[in-house]
Amino acid sequence: MKVPIEVEDERDDEATAVEPDEVEAQEGADEPEVSDDADATGEGDELTPEEERARVEAAIRAGEEAAEKELAADAGKIRAERDELQKKLAAVEDQIEGAKKEAADAKDRLVRLQADWDNYRRRTAAERVAERERAAEKLVCDLLPVIDDLERALDHAGATESADTQMQQFVEGVSAVHAKMLAVLAKEGVEPIDPTGQPFEPLSHQAVGRVEDTDAYDETVAQVYQKGYRMGDKVIRTAMVTVTYGGPKRPADEAPADEGADAEKGAPEEAAEQTK
Repeated sequence: MKVPIEVEDERDDEATAVEPDEVEAQEGADEPEVSDDADATGEGDELTPEEERARVEAAIRAGEEAAEKELAADAGKIRAERDELQKKLAAVEDQIEGAKKEAADAKDRLVRLQADWDNYRRRTAAERVAERERAAEKLVCDLLPVIDDLERALDHAGATESADTQMQQFVEGVSAVHAKMLAVLAKEGVEPIDPTGQPFEPLSHQAVGRVEDTDAYDETVAQVYQKGYRMGDKVIRTAMVTVTYGGPKRPADEAPADEGADAEKGAPEEAAEQTK
């Protein structure tokens, strides 16, 4: 049998048993509470002016350091942007210099091409003129023997006296043909060289003989066997002449006067000077 009293004692013990956490909570509740204000005031009383000034200075320094760091970061960004812009500017300047150089080269090539074109145009024009002159000169040179034959025929007819009217008319007709041919050649700048009585000029005269003449100046053309011809400033055929010798020397002051009076002699001398 169980004894009721003992059971009741065990129940009382269980009822009176207290957990440790509950004991600590109770002990904490029994302790007096301390407010935060009391803690704050407990750490120290009011700050002294020196401490307050030190705290203000520390706050200022901290603000200045933060501002310096922020300014340094901004300055770094600005420098990076500046460097990038400088690189772009340098690249653009290089492009500009390259474009200027290309423009200068193109201008130089244009000037050279223009000069080459002008030279080519003048050269081709001169060549065309020279070609025409050579063609005309060849034709004139081919016609000169015909003119010589006409002049010989006229000289022979003049030396022969004839009362035949038809013969005289024939001679007049040949003379008219001769005059027309000379007129046509004159339009092309062709003129005869007939230096009888003039000083001998080696550039336009060809000496085929010498004749002694003490009355005439030395080196004077005594007779023309064949007329010469000049086309412009060029002698296309020299005159075949005989030259005197044995006479007095020609005065130096008369040579220019003779050359100025003789247009046919002046032109060959100018041509000779141009050739020199």
